[in-house]
Amino acid sequence: MYKIQTLDKIATIGLDRLPRGNYEIASEMSAPDGIIVRSFKMLDMEFPDSLKVIARAGAGVNNIPIERCTEKGIVVLNTPGANANSVKELVLTGLLISSRNIMDGIHWAKGLIGQGDQVPKLIEKGKSQFTGPEIFGKTLGVIGLGAIGVKVANDALALGMKVIGYDPFISVESAWGLSRDVKRANVLETLIQESDYITIHVPLLDSTKGLMNKQRFALMKKGVRILNFSRNGLVNNEDLKQAISDGIVAAYVTDFPDETLLKMDKVISIPHLGASTPEAEDNCAIMAVEQIRDFLENGNIVNSVNFPYCTLPFSGKTRIVIANRNVPNMVGQITSLLAAENINIADMINKHKEGFAYNIIDLDSLISKEQIQKLGKIEGVIMVREVCMGK
Repeated sequence: MYKIQTLDKIATIGLDRLPRGNYEIASEMSAPDGIIVRSFKMLDMEFPDSLKVIARAGAGVNNIPIERCTEKGIVVLNTPGANANSVKELVLTGLLISSRNIMDGIHWAKGLIGQGDQVPKLIEKGKSQFTGPEIFGKTLGVIGLGAIGVKVANDALALGMKVIGYDPFISVESAWGLSRDVKRANVLETLIQESDYITIHVPLLDSTKGLMNKQRFALMKKGVRILNFSRNGLVNNEDLKQAISDGIVAAYVTDFPDETLLKMDKVISIPHLGASTPEAEDNCAIMAVEQIRDFLENGNIVNSVNFPYCTLPFSGKTRIVIANRNVPNMVGQITSLLAAENINIADMINKHKEGFAYNIIDLDSLISKEQIQKLGKIEGVIMVREVCMGK
């Protein structure tokens, strides 16, 4: 039986896909095989030797110590695209509220409480202070064309906007889904110079931290509106404050406010509502559960942030999976050891990602615990596991 620990409230529709005869699920557990998490901070957690996989019901994994997991052979999965529609809808909302001064207008109207019959006249007299441009015909720059960015770009076109996209690492799947009417920017600076609105959809990495900074604000049109529904840290707050003061940025909409942003004028702070829909929570839970189950039962890896995509249809009597450092002759050592033990390989696949590799190996015969231990002693191997088919 596999033991799954939940560190946050996970939608029941997802957890119900774990057969209770084969899975034990609890929020408190001493030796879990897998963990499903949303926003719980795992950075200082101690991981038991039993832990094989962590599934994040969402896309961002900043709350998980990725490098430490990788060194221990723990596969970290996420669910890109599961909440894409939910985030896209909030981005489109952000486009409108950044343009039309809707938020300020609502707050002002609330301040008229107590004026009685004078309210309609005061509304008509004061509404002119909240005028703002239409988005129709304006240019939207979309930085990052993953699952969310593609949806935003396509729907912005449907709203009558011109759209420029920038993503040097766009996947084949995203490219297939992107409208041909989206103009491609070969360099980020081109997008920044031409856009009336800019929306950011990239992960927070060392290479993207402070992506919007003093130098890039200087390239923007006066009155640009910026939307960040990806991660705090992608925009340099101090440089943003100066750009607002200089009249470069007319509005900044973010789903990741901090105290500095809450104090700033012309910043619309949304309390991280991007994935806060029942549909998104259900989709993320279902995707996380299906991926963690496929890994535990079949050894397949789909949507891992620290190990390569690696799947193989089962053929043979048993399956082993091996994670190792991506160094020369690892496959040779593994296959040679199996041959020395008179174990024939029915099929196998080897994939690598950065400094690590993952192997799925189907065998024509059963393998003993001692033989698995021998594989684990090969220098560079960080994880070996037998997958019992049909468990």
